[in-house]
Amino acid sequence: MRVVVADDVMLTRAGIVRLLVDAGIEVVGEAGDGDSAVDAVRRLQPDVAILDIRMPPTHVDEGLVAARAIRSEFPEVGVLVLSEYVEPGYAMELIREQAEGVGYILKERVFDVVVLVDALRRIQDRETVVDPTIVSRLLGRRRRADPLDELSAREREVLGLVAEGRSNRAIAEALFVTERTVEAHIQQIFLKLDLAESPSDHRRVLAVIAFLRR
Repeated sequence: MRVVVADDVMLTRAGIVRLLVDAGIEVVGEAGDGDSAVDAVRRLQPDVAILDIRMPPTHVDEGLVAARAIRSEFPEVGVLVLSEYVEPGYAMELIREQAEGVGYILKERVFDVVVLVDALRRIQDRETVVDPTIVSRLLGRRRRADPLDELSAREREVLGLVAEGRSNRAIAEALFVTERTVEAHIQQIFLKLDLAESPSDHRRVLAVIAFLRR
């Protein structure tokens, strides 16, 4: 896997690079702001770009802007956005237009190399990865005309794990059930969310979007 890392804090960027290199992942480029990150992706064509959400000049959402630019110009390049804060709205904005191959996790988790590498592998496999803390926040949020009201408690739990980017096997292990049981729950989720099977749509991703939608 070839990765570009963008973070304006040099020590943080160097720490992420060191973790990735030690894990056997090739870091082909680094950047300190959003524009430089987009340029690095253009030049180096990595598999995944890791972007801090707050970078110069305004330190507001430059990473998110860069992520959109990268996905628009290079849809085959995965994007992992890092945030110091739990901001579900940014997660939704990131995946709204194209959910496959994107991730949004809290910055503190990147220094757990197992979590970081797992997220990158899932993104490279075109999955959607959302930080478990954000998923928990969304699970506890009350919404008007909530499309998830029809789901059982277990189905909501399964969908929350799907939103984290976990496979059916990983969900089965987390819930101490069989993969067949997980598959049955997911089919019920698709049915209740009115997600008909279509060759042009990825129902798993659409279910995550329904889960994240405000």
